Amino acid sequence: MAKYNNVKYKGYDSIREYRRAQTLKLLEKKGVISDLQEQVKYELIPSQYEHFEVQGVRKMLKKKRLIERSVSYCADFLYYRDGELIVEDSKGMRTKDYIIKRKLMLSVHGIKIKEV
Repeated sequence: MAKYNNVKYKGYDSIREYRRAQTLKLLEKKGVISDLQEQVKYELIPSQYEHFEVQGVRKMLKKKRLIERSVSYCADFLYYRDGELIVEDSKGMRTKDYIIKRKLMLSVHGIKIKEV
């Protein structure tokens, strides 16, 4: 069992996600949607680095140290319907993290996530 009582099923994070994948694959086969992709990652906030110099053997070397990792969102599905990009998430539970990432997707990438 994974978090929030969802059960991994046939390679998907939940039965809900598996069923949605099967529906979307059928719609793609029928030509209703196109370019179906799964687990597409979007960077929302890039990694933050501290830049500094150290004395090397012959010259000053520029180095960087990671101080904050990047924040990203992984969409369950991405496809086109009638020429429009659809980014979809199979949500059972809307966590605080997810809600913030959903808002960042709209702000940073101009993409409104469709929840099913």
